[in-house]
Amino acid sequence: MSTPPSDRTRVKRYHWLANYDHDTIAAILDAVPHCSIGYVVDGKPFVTPTMHWREGDRVYWHGSAASRMINAIEGAEVCLTASIVDGLVMARSAFNYNINHRSVMVFGRPEKVTDPAEKEAHLRTFVNRLIAGQWERLRPMLPKELKATTILSMRFDEASAKIRTGHPEDEAEDYGFQVWAGVIPVRQQVLDPVADPRNLPDVKLPPEALAFRF
Repeated sequence: MSTPPSDRTRVKRYHWLANYDHDTIAAILDAVPHCSIGYVVDGKPFVTPTMHWREGDRVYWHGSAASRMINAIEGAEVCLTASIVDGLVMARSAFNYNINHRSVMVFGRPEKVTDPAEKEAHLRTFVNRLIAGQWERLRPMLPKELKATTILSMRFDEASAKIRTGHPEDEAEDYGFQVWAGVIPVRQQVLDPVADPRNLPDVKLPPEALAFRF
């Protein structure tokens, strides 16, 4: 554990699983390409799933310039969360059932990227981080597409991670109870690429796509 950067980032439930280390938080953000953005519109809560990527100490995400999320969160407080399930923890009681997981919660005020060249550079980073060199293989982005896309980012200085590994943590008296306990590992699997039937006949799958992993 390290020191929580603010009171609202302090993990209270299972506090011993908390981690506030910058590199740990960055590694979790890098390990999963999707997150959820929590925000408020007219006093009502919304959570929007989206794809994200990290550059240095900032986390970025994009959306339609006309989307409700983009219009609502500019200059407002948001909460970004990302999580990875690593296993189902089967305990000797329902109360102690759990999951092995890695999760991150980030608080902050997003900043909009407004310079077109900077927007395009961030989108290139996003695409090429998924499939190396893919941006250069794609049809160039049109000005109207760039205009219709909004990119937001915020620092993850005010963030916390929660990480659980290992076997069930049962009550001492329950270890004598006659029931199987343990962990069922969970992994996200990447399967072989499936070609679009409308691909041109001489188009080849880039080898970098075969190397894609979360």
